[in-house]
Amino acid sequence: MIQVKTFYFNELRTCCYLLWDETKEAIFIDPGCASHSEQERLKKFVAQEELKPQYLVNTHAHFDHLMGNAFVCAQWEIKTYIHPAELYMLEHAVSYCRVFGMEIEKPPVDTHPLCEKEPLRFGNSALQVLKTPGHTSGGVCLYAQQEGFLITGDTLFAGSIGRTDLPGGDYDKLISSIQTKLLPLNDAVRVLPGHGPETTIGGERLHNPFLTPYSR
Repeated sequence: MIQVKTFYFNELRTCCYLLWDETKEAIFIDPGCASHSEQERLKKFVAQEELKPQYLVNTHAHFDHLMGNAFVCAQWEIKTYIHPAELYMLEHAVSYCRVFGMEIEKPPVDTHPLCEKEPLRFGNSALQVLKTPGHTSGGVCLYAQQEGFLITGDTLFAGSIGRTDLPGGDYDKLISSIQTKLLPLNDAVRVLPGHGPETTIGGERLHNPFLTPYSR
């Protein structure tokens, strides 16, 4: 069974998820650790739980979700999985970050591609990749069917959806992604978003003002 630890990192309070199972093999999702103290929190937890990191995954390439990529890849000698449509933003993360008055260490661009047909495996566990463009061109969600949780990046939040006014954003595509890929899931599926509190598919189906027209 997959266990999940949530960290809130950087000034934008990005959710970084650390996943592992009984084998102690682990993966990082959206490691936005931007400061030395945040990096040390991550190192301490990995050491405390005796985890064996295998790779990191970015749900998309907005800078707040990959501020810790360089550190994590170097610290544990691992590589990044990301959708190919996100590579341009990944390669230009430093300049994008500066537009917002922040700095980031250049993330590694030697990556593995995410593909819906290929589950992400670690230890005895697997995550299904769901391509959900709209917030960005190559945004993805990660679904743990057996455990009943979904990591949504900036596709879906509690009571909201990802913004679509940044490069690669498309409101109609985002609504379509949520309607066709996420809302068909069971109401009890836990939604672990890229920012803010946890929610459920059922809760968003009923109460999210962006989605209620599509839930009936």
